[in-house]
Amino acid sequence: MFTLRATKIQPAYITYKERYKVDLPLQMAECETNYARLTKLLANNRLDQTGELQDEFRFMVARGAQQWLHLLCITERSPYTTTLELSRAAIDTSSNWLRMPRLTLRMYHDAKLAEVLAWEGHKRLRPRYEYPNQSMYQSDEKYQLNCFLGEWLILCLEHGHSLDTSFCFD
Repeated sequence: MFTLRATKIQPAYITYKERYKVDLPLQMAECETNYARLTKLLANNRLDQTGELQDEFRFMVARGAQQWLHLLCITERSPYTTTLELSRAAIDTSSNWLRMPRLTLRMYHDAKLAEVLAWEGHKRLRPRYEYPNQSMYQSDEKYQLNCFLGEWLILCLEHGHSLDTSFCFD
């Protein structure tokens, strides 16, 4: 009726990778710094000429001879959250082979956090994925995208300049 399975002895050269464990304090720290960077980027630029809240911000980032137009659009506002879309386009057509992804972000004003919700149609990112998986996401895909957002925002703050005279970075 029941048979006992003998455990198969594995050769010494076979190793097993430990399952990825989410480092929640590290992820929350990244989201907090991203919130601070986004707040700094948008701090003095919330009102347009008519005194109304602005929903679109355009600015240039130059690195060497290459220039990129960055577009930050607010798609949804609520008392505790703001959803944004961040995208970039190269000014000259020679660099279209390497496009930056369009990121959908959410800022949580009560918790002072900002995280990546989606990128280029990939939605509902989980904090951890088993690897390998059907979509071939990395185990820490969500953390990597939040780090990428942080690096992108640092680049924008350090090398960005306004297309509008009323737009300024502190």
